[in-house]
This record gives sequence, structure tokens and C-alpha cells, in this order.
Amino acid sequence: MSLPVRTAKPARTAPAGSYYDPALDTDVIKLLPADWRVSSEPVALATVLGSCVAACMYDPLACVGGMNHFMLPDAAPGDSSARYGAHAMELLINGLLKQGAARARLQAKVFGGGNVLPGMTLDPIGTRNANFVLEYLIAERIQVGAQDLGGVQPRKVVFFVRSGRTLVKRLPAAGEIARVERDYRSRLAKAPVAGSVELF
Repeated sequence: MSLPVRTAKPARTAPAGSYYDPALDTDVIKLLPADWRVSSEPVALATVLGSCVAACMYDPLACVGGMNHFMLPDAAPGDSSARYGAHAMELLINGLLKQGAARARLQAKVFGGGNVLPGMTLDPIGTRNANFVLEYLIAERIQVGAQDLGGVQPRKVVFFVRSGRTLVKRLPAAGEIARVERDYRSRLAKAPVAGSVELF
């Protein structure tokens, strides 16, 4: 009598640049400022936001989604870096369309824009970023399904690209995030940018 043959389960192949999060039970890709990512794989995109904004967009029928993380609403002349809102939004939308999303079906969820930098009370950057992303999506006729913008707290955002499900956690202290943002802005002011290359 022959015994049944047991076949080994195929090894799980993680998406490039991801790590497995046991609490979420999924592979996660972390986005930093000026990053963006589009995927149709069963993966989550995660980022931490202070005054920055992340736009999460997805096509529920094509099961493809993506996220960006931009720092400033307005680009300097000739600078097409993804740290600026307009370019970051274009990159995200075009990336989704290349992965099979239909523009008419795109839905957006937007987060961040907290005024976490002390001393910036006149036209703070967080408010400008939040206003920019909403105005951009209205102009592009992309439906905003959810938003968590403004305030003074930083946020952690996790976005599941295939379903559009989003988790948002308000973080208690902005000290470290504010310091990182100040340092990054200082480097941006000193370092020239060539094309889409980010200098750190």
C-alpha cells in the first residue's frame, strides 16, 4: 500500500523592499518622504506623517492601489521631485494607470498635514499640504472616500492596496517627527536636486 505523497507548500515570495508584519498578517512596504509606490500584490504600504501628506489611491475593480508621501505643495521651477505634491500626485496616478487601473474608478483617501512644527503659526506647511491635496483631487475629479487631515498630532498610516482598507493611528508626541522634518527640510535647502534624484 502506497502512502499519500505530501507536497511542500511553496515558499512565500515577499515583494521587493517589504517585511512581514505578524500583527497585520501581511507584507508591508515602508514609505519615506518623497517616496511613492503602486502595487497589485496583497501588500500594505505604511508611512509616518507629520506635516507631510500621503494620498492613498486605488481602483476597487482592478484591485490595484498605491500611496505617495510628499512634503511640500509647490515645486521650485524645474524641480520635478516627488517631495512636491503636484509631481507626487502625477506619479501616483500614472503608476496606477500603468498597472491597469481606470481613472474613472480611482478612489482616494488622504492623511497627514498636521501642524507639528512649533513656531509655524502663519500659513503652516501642514495646512498648505492638506489644502493642496483636497484641491488637487477636486480638480482631477477623483472621489475622496476618507480623510484625516490637520490637527497637531503625527499619524501612522497603513494602506492595503488591493482592498483600499486603511488603518490610521494618531501618535502621542511630535518631538522626534518634528526633528526629522526640520533636518530633512534643512538638507533640501542646501542640496541641489538633479532631475528626480533625491540627495540625502
